[in-house]
Amino acid sequence: MSDMNDLRTILTDSVEGVLSELVTREALVEAETGAWPAAIWSKLEDQGMTLPMVGEAGGGIGAGWLDVYPIFRAAGRHAAPVPLAETIVAAFLLDRSGIKVPEGALSIAVPQRGEHLALRKNGREWRASGTVARVPWGKACRHVVILATDAEGPRVALVETAKLGIAQGLNIAREPRDSLTFADVPVAASAPAGEGIGAETALFLGAMARSAQLAGALDQILATTVEYANTRTQFGRQIGKYQAIQFQLAGFAGQAAASGLAAEVAFRAADRQADPRFEIACAKARTSEAAHTATSVGHQTHGAIAFTYDHGLHFTTKRAWSWRAEFGTVGHWQHWIGDFFAGPGAPPLWSFVTGR
Repeated sequence: MSDMNDLRTILTDSVEGVLSELVTREALVEAETGAWPAAIWSKLEDQGMTLPMVGEAGGGIGAGWLDVYPIFRAAGRHAAPVPLAETIVAAFLLDRSGIKVPEGALSIAVPQRGEHLALRKNGREWRASGTVARVPWGKACRHVVILATDAEGPRVALVETAKLGIAQGLNIAREPRDSLTFADVPVAASAPAGEGIGAETALFLGAMARSAQLAGALDQILATTVEYANTRTQFGRQIGKYQAIQFQLAGFAGQAAASGLAAEVAFRAADRQADPRFEIACAKARTSEAAHTATSVGHQTHGAIAFTYDHGLHFTTKRAWSWRAEFGTVGHWQHWIGDFFAGPGAPPLWSFVTGR
């Protein structure tokens, strides 16, 4: 086994060990009240799960995207109620741009349609302006990372959330999704974007992270649903013996498998391709579309019990419903793919796809 595979194995075992032990029903319920899951976050930090892509000089191990793919997928499978994915992406942007990564959880503020973030230099100081809605875990993080373009090109900045206006919000899984207002605030650190980081890199990396989380969530929903179908008895038979249920579960399994493969291909492309945007767009579109179909099958198979709060299925399905719309919806990425092949200077479809 190669060193790269050894590293992935170590990371997989480590994150699975932490999340399997600490992400309990009690922890998820408590997180929905707004309490910070300190025990979970502290253990993830201790195990090096929050900064795996940061270089050794910055306290990380310099892992690649494919190496950390299992971390993102495990976070989705366990419905981890912490900004693990956001912190890994934000730390990567900082480290790649030569900015020291601060301690603690991080988030990324990516402007949506109609929003704008600006960085300007005032003397020797850089300042940020703009408003970004629905920032993941905004209020829970001491710092947020932004990516904006000035006259000289893309620029990465680290901003203290204590200096921002924060309008608190929640997604349907009751995870923080806060609106942040940057009222010409000084940034803690700023630097020209590092190699390979463009104006939309934060959006694409966020979409890639969510695709892996969605793939993990579908794994968990499928496992829970199959187990229920094989134990729930109706009219003298396990409901999993009925052909209609089997047909739905087979379709679900196909959706989950395709989602996992699409997400993994995106992470591999992020390591190997100079421009992995196509693979990332396909992964986010595929996993987001699958989330709609697969979660429906999961709830239908469970019947009325799945709609009760006491059953644990909703912790995962509510996150899947939320994640599919974050960092670009299905429609956004499908349109992006269409424009990519139909716009001026577009590559030939067949030769491009087969040559990747």
